[in-house]
Amino acid sequence: MSNAPAEHAPAADPDISLAATDYELPPKVGEFEKYADFREMATGGKAVLHAVYDQIVGRTVCMKRLKPDIKDDPAEQRRFLREARVTAQMAHPNTVPVYEIGRDDAGGIYFTMKKISGRNFFDVLRDLADDEKKASAGEAFPFERRLAVCADAGLALAYAHAHGVVHRDVKPENIWVGRFGEVTLLDWGVAKVWGKADDPNGPEMTAAPRDIGESDQLRTLTRHGQLLGTPLYMSPEQVLGHKYLDERSDVFGLGIVMYEALTLIEPFRGRTVRSTFDYIIHDRPKPPSVVTDGRVPEKFDAVVMKALEKKADDRWQRMLDCVEAIREVI
Repeated sequence: MSNAPAEHAPAADPDISLAATDYELPPKVGEFEKYADFREMATGGKAVLHAVYDQIVGRTVCMKRLKPDIKDDPAEQRRFLREARVTAQMAHPNTVPVYEIGRDDAGGIYFTMKKISGRNFFDVLRDLADDEKKASAGEAFPFERRLAVCADAGLALAYAHAHGVVHRDVKPENIWVGRFGEVTLLDWGVAKVWGKADDPNGPEMTAAPRDIGESDQLRTLTRHGQLLGTPLYMSPEQVLGHKYLDERSDVFGLGIVMYEALTLIEPFRGRTVRSTFDYIIHDRPKPPSVVTDGRVPEKFDAVVMKALEKKADDRWQRMLDCVEAIREVI
């Protein structure tokens, strides 16, 4: 009998158990039939996420599928496959491994990936702004840890950039903070190959924004691939519709996330989408230490404000430069 103290005992409901590893393979299970125990995790505008059990490997994975009403739409299928394949190629510790791409029993496309635990970074920031939760949230996520989360997301972006991919939708909702400190950058649905213009006949690939008013106008501004991303986190190049973007556009997006992580304020939020875009192009926000009356240490200002320069040539020229600067100040 083990004499290990109770506090070092395994969790009461561990994810890995002998029951999940020591069993016979089911006979002749088809590609999709091997998945069982579907449990819905989340529903978005175009896709549904389920936690499913892979009977062959013996693990629970996350399955993403297009909604039934658009599953046969060629444009949506193309966007979905692009997301799956780009994600599959991003083999980095701060990205989600893709396990399989296939068709379900209704002919729809799906892909499976690692099921991650934790919460998205926006929920963390929302707790920090909540009067009842900010004390405990601030203890768990002081300024240094918030910037460390941004740095880890930046490493995933740097890896993508080294492989010729620009994310284009860097925002707190797409950064996942795990239960054990791991950070994962999600949603490569609007990513593009560096130096390639978007296909004007391609699918709409706009990410859903937070509500900033004039939703009908937003759909008009961003449909048919004209402007891709989330308005609050777009770079000036994205707003101006530049065809060719490079990693400095993602540097700007990460700069917005850093600013929000420190101040709990979105630096370019306007009353409408148009005013938000105008702020992104023309306005320079006050440094984090100034806008918070000194609550944010002044040492963080330089790295954030350099990421938010309007001209791409004035920003950090490589994401790794930005990450290194973050690490120096924390």
